[in-house]
Amino acid sequence: MPLPRTRGTALRQQLADLRGASLPPKALDARALAALAANPGCRRRALLDGAGVDKAALAGALGAPSAFGQSQFAFMRGNAFEARVKADGGAELLRLVHEKLDPAAAAPDGALVPDLTAAGPQGRTARTAVALLEAVTARTWALLDHPLLALEVAGSPAFLEPDAVVVHPDGSWTVVEIKSFPLLDGSADPAKVGAAARQAAVYVLALEEVAARLGTEPDAPAPVVRHRILLVCPKDFSNLPAASPVDIRKQRAVTRRQLARLTRIEEIADDLPEGLCFAPDLPQEELTAAVESVPAAYAPECLAACEMAFHCRARARAEGAVTSYGRSLRAELGDLATVDDVLAAAHGSAGDPDDPAVAALRRAAHLRAEVLGALEGAACR
Repeated sequence: MPLPRTRGTALRQQLADLRGASLPPKALDARALAALAANPGCRRRALLDGAGVDKAALAGALGAPSAFGQSQFAFMRGNAFEARVKADGGAELLRLVHEKLDPAAAAPDGALVPDLTAAGPQGRTARTAVALLEAVTARTWALLDHPLLALEVAGSPAFLEPDAVVVHPDGSWTVVEIKSFPLLDGSADPAKVGAAARQAAVYVLALEEVAARLGTEPDAPAPVVRHRILLVCPKDFSNLPAASPVDIRKQRAVTRRQLARLTRIEEIADDLPEGLCFAPDLPQEELTAAVESVPAAYAPECLAACEMAFHCRARARAEGAVTSYGRSLRAELGDLATVDDVLAAAHGSAGDPDDPAVAALRRAAHLRAEVLGALEGAACR
């Protein structure tokens, strides 16, 4: 007699069916999680990411391929630079951590570099937790190269792989982000640094969950996860590593709050029509209908963070949605959700005159008419 299916088992099967039963799930990384946290109202992205759908393949099948992603050249250059930073057992990386974040500690000499190999993501996350505990107990420097961490997002686990985590002699932990963009005279592109900080904030949240589990024993307080991460980049135009500490407390707080606001995957899945599937090999009309059955929350910022952005932008423009002009404008317009609603309110054919947004639009339309009238009068003379 078969065992009854639990809600968790049924949800995993439903998500596999949504993805396409023969397709492997695409793992969430910290960059995707940071982008998801920046737009918590988008049910479409939350569902696609929760089901492990390859959004780049899906966007291509919909006829709206995205240019989002890293070039092969940049990818290879980044890998080569990371290998250089971690050479010789991470000696240079540990020196930078010591110099920039913990100069009062003893110099890192003969640091631990544990083997994190294990079977499957669950095995690797468990091995990472054991290695962190061993390093804390040893009270010495330790370098964890590409550890695997787990973070629950909207009721579904996401496995995350930071470039490195360093354990200090006092037992505290530091996230290290290694990027291929340069530090010019000690500073880098603020937009790229901000993106790296948001990505690192996701790793810090996942590490805090590991630390909380390790600190359940009365005689073993939870290790401290430092909120200053180390950003390692090429110095100027060379391939020599340089480092800069980055305080990510603000990004951590925002990411934590936004992830908590995400609608749980099972709530979204419960509202879906029967037999829905996002497999890229489906006919385009069927695939479009499936995607449109899940509401999206498009904003121009999606163009830099989501593979589905071009498809969602085209739909938002076709519907005349004001969100295509930015979240700040959408917030100022209140209940006016489309361009037609805005124009009707401005011309006085619709809208509540007591609504501040409607009143402001009518005032602006009146001023525009006055200016255009004055210009026409001047031209006639």
